[in-house]
Amino acid sequence: MKHGISLLPDCRPAVRSAQEYYEDVLRICRLADEAGLDYVKMTEHYMKDYGGYCPSPLTFLSSVAAQTSQIRLMTGCVLPAFHHPIQLAAHTSMVDAISSGRLDVGFARAWMPYEFAAFGVSMDESRDRFNDTIAAVLRLWTEEKVTAESPFFSFQDVTSLPTPVQKPHPPVWGAAVRSRQSFAWLAEQGFGLLVTPPPRRQDLEGVRELVDVYLDTFDDVHGSTPDGPRPRVAVSIPLYVAETDEEAYETADPLLREYLSVWAEAAEAWMTSSSKDYPMYSQMALTLRNLDIEDFRSLGTAVVGSPETVLKRARELGDFLSADTFLWQVDFGGQDGAAMERSFRLFIDEVLPQLR
Repeated sequence: MKHGISLLPDCRPAVRSAQEYYEDVLRICRLADEAGLDYVKMTEHYMKDYGGYCPSPLTFLSSVAAQTSQIRLMTGCVLPAFHHPIQLAAHTSMVDAISSGRLDVGFARAWMPYEFAAFGVSMDESRDRFNDTIAAVLRLWTEEKVTAESPFFSFQDVTSLPTPVQKPHPPVWGAAVRSRQSFAWLAEQGFGLLVTPPPRRQDLEGVRELVDVYLDTFDDVHGSTPDGPRPRVAVSIPLYVAETDEEAYETADPLLREYLSVWAEAAEAWMTSSSKDYPMYSQMALTLRNLDIEDFRSLGTAVVGSPETVLKRARELGDFLSADTFLWQVDFGGQDGAAMERSFRLFIDEVLPQLR
């Protein structure tokens, strides 16, 4: 089992500035590196409190690379819908070089209607754009004089520079949420799977079935290849640890409410939007607003409590979701650096050794 930290800023600028947020999470990244954790992951979003403090994961990860020595850097994820493949291939290779080959590249389709609207990209073409862009990036990483024709881009005889340090290219992951097709496609490509489980227990059952689709498809496509790719399942989950359950709940519950509130505010865009590529998104905001916090942390996918409770919940969720990697979300709710560090140090000292 591998472990890392997952960062998705949900800070309101009126409460915490971007500078304060970056200072806090970079300190946590240095601590994770010193403690021997495996990954630091940052996602890409725009404009809203939900993720708006990180429009460029690669920029952030370059800063992490300069302040750490061994932890791997993961985009979780970059959004191909909003980038040209030549840019993605070159920018990711640059960070791979800066970090001496420590980059993992996670891709996601994007899912916020207001982001698609701002970039002038149709949500109904997001799947095809996602697939075509990743295929072009893989070629640009590994081939010279690449020519590609797509409804979304066209170029001829392009040799991308710099080339990746890792050969043939950095490890590739893809995020999947609700679509059986997405889970199967990632397995067919031999990519790792990034999952952010839904907060409700009843929805978690469906995610487990989709993880099984990924694992079964991976085995069908790649299982007979001795030196071929292996499935990887990484799960991102909010984490808060305190000396006792009561202390953890007292601190974390308001943070979880804020986390869900910011998430719901962003998801409200689906109340006036629809897309064939994104079924069943229209009720997301209502679900998030009506979620009971106690159910979220006791039955759902927020891991909160004493070291003993956190250890028990982590083992249960790891087994339930067939995870081989936990990416612990330590920055939820716009919490400050002191709260993050208290929780994370307890996790490192009292939970992580037993999970390993």
